Amino acid sequence: MTEPPSGEPDRRWPRHVYGVGTEPDPRFTLANERTFLAWIRTALGFLAGGVGVMAIAGIGGPVHLEVRVAAIALIACGLACGVGGLTRWIRNERALRLKLPLPSSPLLTLIAVGIAVVAVVAVVVVLQ
Repeated sequence: MTEPPSGEPDRRWPRHVYGVGTEPDPRFTLANERTFLAWIRTALGFLAGGVGVMAIAGIGGPVHLEVRVAAIALIACGLACGVGGLTRWIRNERALRLKLPLPSSPLLTLIAVGIAVVAVVAVVVVLQ
């Protein structure tokens, strides 16, 4: 476990991230945090999109199944971005601290598939 130069114990959380290895170059840690925040912004966009689709569709009367599927897919993408972004941050920060190669992430594929589902549903709705 690393200790700050002041001699006080390192109390940063989560311990399973900060309690291993050595301090990486701060530029890499800050880049990792910016990437995490980008995933969180993307998650919020997906969530807002899903809620917005349902709200706008509900104005015109009953919401059809296709619209519900699109909204649920957008909300699921938002959930995946939020959870996946945190998981990715943890794995990358640990790898930086342990001087290991950065791990791969299935998050990009998952989000691409989610967007494809929404696109297919949108085409079905538009062609009706």
